[in-house]
Amino acid sequence: MLTTPFTGSSGVDAPLVTITGDLQPEWDIPVNQHLLIISRNQSWLSHGFHKYPAKFFPELPRWAIRKYSGEGEHVLDPMAGSGTVSVEAMLANRHSVAIDVDPFARLLTRVKTTTLDPTILDRAVAAIAEALQAFEAGGDPARMQAWTHVPPFAYQETWFQPFILEEIGAIRGAFARVRDAIAPHAPGPYLDFLRICLSAIIREVSNADNNCTRTVVRTRLNKRVVPGMALRLFRRMTQVNVARMREFVPLAPAGATVAVPEDGDARAIPLEPGTMDLAVTSPPYINAVDYPRTHQLEMYMLDLSPPGRPLAEAKRKHIGTEVVSAVDYRELHRYGLADLDAQVESLYAIDKRRAYIVHQYFVDMERNFREVWRVLKPGRRYVVVIGNNIIREQVVPTHSYLLQVAERVGFKVETYFASEVIRHYIKVPRKERINQDWVLVLRK
Repeated sequence: MLTTPFTGSSGVDAPLVTITGDLQPEWDIPVNQHLLIISRNQSWLSHGFHKYPAKFFPELPRWAIRKYSGEGEHVLDPMAGSGTVSVEAMLANRHSVAIDVDPFARLLTRVKTTTLDPTILDRAVAAIAEALQAFEAGGDPARMQAWTHVPPFAYQETWFQPFILEEIGAIRGAFARVRDAIAPHAPGPYLDFLRICLSAIIREVSNADNNCTRTVVRTRLNKRVVPGMALRLFRRMTQVNVARMREFVPLAPAGATVAVPEDGDARAIPLEPGTMDLAVTSPPYINAVDYPRTHQLEMYMLDLSPPGRPLAEAKRKHIGTEVVSAVDYRELHRYGLADLDAQVESLYAIDKRRAYIVHQYFVDMERNFREVWRVLKPGRRYVVVIGNNIIREQVVPTHSYLLQVAERVGFKVETYFASEVIRHYIKVPRKERINQDWVLVLRK
């Protein structure tokens, strides 16, 4: 560990401890400690299967899991995102439950926590490769056939070049070969793995900006997409992810289970009271990352966004969503915490809609805290990693408000500390950028 003087983004002087790699579970991190964690494992094993915005780096949940739970115990992530907590729980020989309202997040978590037989996986990949070779040699008839496997969605010509859609259609069509190639084994987990390999290249082969929280086409980027690109990147991604799976399988204890409920919601957790030994999560920021819009092209290609279904319908379910009705913010809402209500009132004078979004975020987070309290065993912890927000140029001290919400629910605050953010895969406008996350350790 390296300790240096440091002025945090809040302007408060504090010692900064730099850690490369793992935090030792024996370390009792003091209140208001500032850490800079240099991650070694962002793409390790199945963590690297797919990019995901504002993703947990593995070292933080790994520390929490090993410090606050034992082997064979049950770990909950009520806002699972890309499934980092469940992967780490699995590697530590804990059972886990991963809950998320987003179907893409649920699929990605299942794929990242399902160990596949490498020999059978090789057969599935070989069948895909043979089908794609036939497509490349098949000329116009093969290209016409590939179009039958392109899912319908709006503005196809805006998002993709026609030759890329042909190649994606060929890849999707080739998936049909897997069932026969690996019979009598169940094809579902192997097909889902290959679908995630396809999803991982979709943004790169589209016309959209590769590095933006929204799926948008920026003509000034002059993005270069060429024939054969989707096939080449899919082959490379599959090869890389198969190698990651080979490394993952022997490290994942066979007895560690992962449940990903289809009807899960952080505000209505489908678990019995007092069944979880630990909860760890990283909630979304207030209106900072629009996950359905970030992954909209991937969801089209994975058949997770039915044709004709408005994107706003999916976005409305998310905590921190910007999709609200005018009737919701017609009047000023009060939450019941003096500092929070004063800030919401200040925002209301500037922007009624965003004032309501801030208010509703804490309403939803209280519902989550109460649900986690219900399913935790007495004396066990809820570890929450959350960033503050900037709304209409006002800093919203989200972590401070959430500490008050936690105490209102009945949690005892054991400690809280800051983790400096040094890297996001997706660009966020500078005026909205969060420079640190806060780690809250709450005890029932």
